[in-house]
Amino acid sequence: MEPTLTIPPTRPVLGLTRAEFLAAAQAALPVGCGVAPELYRQAFTLGRFDFTHLGDSVPAARQALWQNAFAIDLLEPRRVVEEPLDLGTTAKAVFATHDGYEIETVLIPMRYREDGSVDSYSQCLSSQVGCRMGCTFCETGRMGLIRNLTAAEIVSQVVTARVRLGWQAKNLVFMGMGEALDNWEHLHQALLVLTDRSGPGYGYDKLTICTSGHAEGIRKLFALGWKRLNLSISLNSAEDRSRSRMMPVNRTTGLADLQQLLVGYRQRRNFVLGVNYCLIPGLNDSREDATRIAAFCAPLGRCMLNLIPYNPGSAPIALAPSEAEVVRFVGWLREDGVSVRRRVTKGRSIMAACGQLGNVELRRKQTTPA
Repeated sequence: MEPTLTIPPTRPVLGLTRAEFLAAAQAALPVGCGVAPELYRQAFTLGRFDFTHLGDSVPAARQALWQNAFAIDLLEPRRVVEEPLDLGTTAKAVFATHDGYEIETVLIPMRYREDGSVDSYSQCLSSQVGCRMGCTFCETGRMGLIRNLTAAEIVSQVVTARVRLGWQAKNLVFMGMGEALDNWEHLHQALLVLTDRSGPGYGYDKLTICTSGHAEGIRKLFALGWKRLNLSISLNSAEDRSRSRMMPVNRTTGLADLQQLLVGYRQRRNFVLGVNYCLIPGLNDSREDATRIAAFCAPLGRCMLNLIPYNPGSAPIALAPSEAEVVRFVGWLREDGVSVRRRVTKGRSIMAACGQLGNVELRRKQTTPA
């Protein structure tokens, strides 16, 4: 059963597609709802309704009715921290939800022009407050699941960052706090909104869902038939005992079952499955580990293994790998025919890198008697 979720009484515009908003407007305000398409556009571009641009077509009394019927719930930016590097500035924003919890989203420089300036950014989105997957190397996993985010809260991370922080993200990746596929209902609705051409207008190829191996969620994603949507798997070990220790989800869906599920997932000829591997010294960095990765990936078609050096959190389970250890492991993978891309570490100094998002204090506060 999903944790208790308090939803504001008004309809949250950021959780509605254009068609849903127009239908709701027609039901709530049948007189004068012709301005609804413009108000929907404003919700995503301005983060508010701006009636001044509509002239005298919406009198003050009717403006109040719109404001009472619909809410544009931007998140509260509590703090923003930045890590400026030669490869661009990585930024982490901590947002407060309407019930006082904190979620984190990260802006990551990704592509560069010939002069070295940043050409595009990706925004890493959260889908839950905490996470129930319990991965041992992940700060969010140490929180446990506090609650799911609504579709409006997921989308609001993009809109709030854009209108209040000036972020302009070309790509969106569900690699923040939480297991996105464990929050299917709200994730699905958020994807519908994010790809609505009258709303945020993202193409499916600009969205990536990352999962620890949530089998039911992968099947539901496949059933949508969205051929351009990107998928990546957090692997981290290709040996069952080791992966089960690090990632409890493996006890439910082992590597053989996960592999078979991914073999059948391919939805387009040029689909490239992302395989994320967090390199942790002493746990998953042996020559045999590299060979097992190659065997796991072999039947999956086109794959790109993203090698991510371990980023210690507040309770580290190992040291970060040295440059020599990373280079050695990359070499082994390439010897075995694996297409591999070494992920440049960004955001580690501000707890914004992979595996570092989350606030364990939220769990402590929730479980501490008043």
